[in-house]
Amino acid sequence: MILISMLVLGGLGLVFGLFLTFSAKKFHVERDPRIEKILEVLPMANCGGCGAPGCESFAEGVVAGKYPVNGCVVGGQEVADKIAAILGVEAEAVVPKIAVVQCLGDRKSAKRIAEYIGIKTCKALDLVGGDKGCVYGCLGLGDCVDACPFDAMYMGENGLPIVIEDKCTGCGECVRACPRGIMTLVPKDAPIYLGCVSPERGKDVSDVCSRGCIGCSLCSRVVPEGNITMNGYLPVIHYENVKNPEDLKPAVERCPTKTFVVRTLEKVNV
Repeated sequence: MILISMLVLGGLGLVFGLFLTFSAKKFHVERDPRIEKILEVLPMANCGGCGAPGCESFAEGVVAGKYPVNGCVVGGQEVADKIAAILGVEAEAVVPKIAVVQCLGDRKSAKRIAEYIGIKTCKALDLVGGDKGCVYGCLGLGDCVDACPFDAMYMGENGLPIVIEDKCTGCGECVRACPRGIMTLVPKDAPIYLGCVSPERGKDVSDVCSRGCIGCSLCSRVVPEGNITMNGYLPVIHYENVKNPEDLKPAVERCPTKTFVVRTLEKVNV
């Protein structure tokens, strides 16, 4: 009986082995060699900034035409040019971007309406409405910091995240992690950005935060036409139209709530 059992098991193993070998040859799909070449030039950060789950998926997607040649935000122009050479195409210019925090509602500026005791994540706190009067304000529990794969962020003493610009690659992981849409990407040479995302009217904003945008539209009226426009009660900076960063200086100076954050302009107090 033992011998028969061994023969049966051995026969089954042989049959299944032959079947798997046949199947592997029958259904084998040739892998485009360009995928391996692209993987060799990618930074392999697997950050997801390109929109793919990882670098290998991005490489496959680029070859298939699913992702753009210049889609690797971490690799920048250098990697885009190498991928373009592998594919025999031209690479469009990569606009380097950086993450910024569009909220100035720190512990001094923002009104608090509750004490939160629960799971220490922004996502969990957001589900119960938050602990600030401003329902658009930063929740301060660092989901964005935890999501950053490059250690380019940390929580400041004022309860707001701080971006280490020299480390930030603009991958966008922090943007996707924030449940309130406070993190955003701007061009790396952006001179200023707005530190507020609340779309509410002025009084409703000022009742809950002293640094929130009150929608007065002064900023849009003191800069060259097309540099800043109003979207409801929030100004929108059109970086592509800004010919000289100094043109935005009047907007910073005239803002009554000092809601613009200056990055590259000099001699402007905020």
